[in-house]
Amino acid sequence: MRALNLTTQRKAVYDVIRNTHDHPTAADVMNRLVEQGYNFAYGTVYNSLRYLVDKEMVRELKLGEAASRYDAKLDDHQHILCEICGHVDEVMTKVPEDWTNEVSKETGYDVHHAHVVFGGVCPACQQKK
Repeated sequence: MRALNLTTQRKAVYDVIRNTHDHPTAADVMNRLVEQGYNFAYGTVYNSLRYLVDKEMVRELKLGEAASRYDAKLDDHQHILCEICGHVDEVMTKVPEDWTNEVSKETGYDVHHAHVVFGGVCPACQQKK
């Protein structure tokens, strides 16, 4: 892996993602940076996000049709998405090995990892029903 070039902007973007657990979108990151007194252009934030993803410092989550979200937690975990409000939570349950074995048999791929996104209704939205 090449050496990191963490500019002030990249570090600020990384810190926003690392210090939150709600998997922010690029717009969320931008808003939080403004709240912290930064005045970065949107292009700077998007370029910083791309850099951090490319350097494997954050994970880009593409969950359905919604905007990408970002996660600094890189250990093996899954996600669950509320189909009503769009809230994303982490799921620490591991993907069963027999699933990856079946996928490998079906496709011929040598499966190295899996990311499962569950869909459902979060507790807050269940209360509103």
